[in-house]
Amino acid sequence: MMRGDSGGTAAGIACGMGAGAFWGLVFLAPALVRDFRPIDLAVGRYLAFGLMAALLAAPRWRRLLAGLRPGTGWALAWLALAGNLLYYVLLASAVQLGGIAMTSLVIGFLPVAVTIIGSRARGAVPLRRLAASLLLCGAGALCIGWQAVIGPRTEPVLLQLAGLGCAIGALLSWTAFAVGNRHWLDRLPQMEAQDWNLLVGLMTGVQALLLLPVALWMGLGDHAPAAWARFASVSVGVALLASILGNALWNRMSRLLPLTLVGQMILFETVFALLYGFVWEQRWPTMLESAAFLLVVLSVVTCIAAHRRPAAEAMAAA
Repeated sequence: MMRGDSGGTAAGIACGMGAGAFWGLVFLAPALVRDFRPIDLAVGRYLAFGLMAALLAAPRWRRLLAGLRPGTGWALAWLALAGNLLYYVLLASAVQLGGIAMTSLVIGFLPVAVTIIGSRARGAVPLRRLAASLLLCGAGALCIGWQAVIGPRTEPVLLQLAGLGCAIGALLSWTAFAVGNRHWLDRLPQMEAQDWNLLVGLMTGVQALLLLPVALWMGLGDHAPAAWARFASVSVGVALLASILGNALWNRMSRLLPLTLVGQMILFETVFALLYGFVWEQRWPTMLESAAFLLVVLSVVTCIAAHRRPAAEAMAAA
């Protein structure tokens, strides 16, 4: 299906929503196993991801290798580090230090960063047509951030600032991944999106295995058997839902939508992360959080309309 037709756009948006629903779980996971360190969470999740990827890739290993090009190995290495291990360590640290709301605020700026970068790509929608969408996105993120600022604090200010720094680092790391991953998907049109995800998973598993001695050297901590069982369940669950299924949907979406619209789809991760946070905290959203939801939805709708406008004008000219 060609990128740009209405069917491809609808399918791409659906894939983006699905990826956001699965990826939103990564914000909840650090809260579920707060007794474990971010490095423990990253190693556990990505060892599981690497093992699952190896099992799924084994039947078509020769086909995967045949689709590679020179330099692909280095690309897989830095994409695995930026989009998986480094990103998740920073995100888990931000959640545990600053909370889900603050982390969602910073990650909520991902669409702005990716869309601005994507506006320079060939055939992209001009940035001026995306101004309304970007302003709505920024307003929604500011609502979430203001809620985090005026809300009750249970942690010292220095820990809040450390969490903010980790969240900004996660933002930069995943922005680099989103742009680089799209670039390599375009360079390898013969490779299925899920096959590329499995290759990234294999590389991430290798990196997690190399990081395991560091985690062991730092100590395992004093955890009860029930805590280890919960940790294993969360690691496997996040690996399957977020890394296998979520990444597969994201890669499929990346081939159906232009990069400027791909950036907006990241907003669904923020929306679902907040929804899961409300369920976990057993409360309804505040007025500011409700306003943020509305602004996020309007941002996505406005961005979709901006991408449909050039197509409609082209059809009218024909």
